[in-house]
Amino acid sequence: MERRNFLKSLALGSVAGALPWPPNTLFAAQASAAATETTDLVAVMGGEPEAMYAKAIAAMGGIGRYVQKGQRVVVKPNIGWDKKPELAANTNPLLVAAIVKDCLSAGAAEVGVFDHTCDTWLKCYKNSGIEDAVKAAGGRMLFAHEERYYRDVAIPKGKRLKSAKVHEAILDYDVWINVPVLKNHNGAKMSISMKNTMGIVWDRGFWHANDLQQCIADFATFRKKPALNIVDAYRVMTKNGPQGRSISDVQLAKALFIAVDTVAVDTAALKFFAQYNSKMTLEEASHIKLGEQLKAGTTDIDRLKIQRIKI
Repeated sequence: MERRNFLKSLALGSVAGALPWPPNTLFAAQASAAATETTDLVAVMGGEPEAMYAKAIAAMGGIGRYVQKGQRVVVKPNIGWDKKPELAANTNPLLVAAIVKDCLSAGAAEVGVFDHTCDTWLKCYKNSGIEDAVKAAGGRMLFAHEERYYRDVAIPKGKRLKSAKVHEAILDYDVWINVPVLKNHNGAKMSISMKNTMGIVWDRGFWHANDLQQCIADFATFRKKPALNIVDAYRVMTKNGPQGRSISDVQLAKALFIAVDTVAVDTAALKFFAQYNSKMTLEEASHIKLGEQLKAGTTDIDRLKIQRIKI
């Protein structure tokens, strides 16, 4: 891949060391220019999860821009599978812990974390490493395994999905932060920010039976949107998603993407993923374009103010 195209697609350097980094002076120029403007999207590559998050949130103006003192915050990672962190089926626990700590440092009264898991919830919470990481960071895990934790909401702009039962924490807490892991998905083609919202609803079966791609896009119009979408691309499951079969399905990419706009951040993350699978396009993961058509965000990321950071 030519360097100019590599940068345009938000690939900030090599994938697992396959390609050289762009010159440091280029990144310094981009960072200094972006510092004087509001940043729409930040892409970081080359560090550990905590370090990449720290760089990304600073570039977005700091967590205090999104979480106010005394607010209750819910963080929604992917914890859907009874898999260890190295298999990349779930969000990296180190990233989740860093976000919880940062919210608390901003004065959040409480930080809760949950997912409506696919595998047994107790095993998912524990074996993903997320439960221990969250508790050590000062947050708490929330129940999400029974229908009584969900309430009906209307999706008035939805084409196929007109209503859904949404987890009470999303409805009752002041702020929610969406923290998906970037991975292949056999149904939705890609699982990123928009797809990760399936973990805040009770009846996912309806989505699968009634045009999954459209339902994902429909839910992106839900009135209470995440304050931030933080895409974990430290380890990327490039095939056999969403569970994966073995470590051979995973690439160590060491990247992170962050934006308020869920469609934009998914577009950027998909472009990054396409380095591993050139067939993966916006047309393939069609829920992203469908979300744009419903005015849930933009895929035209070339028009956004983007800060690219190399660690």
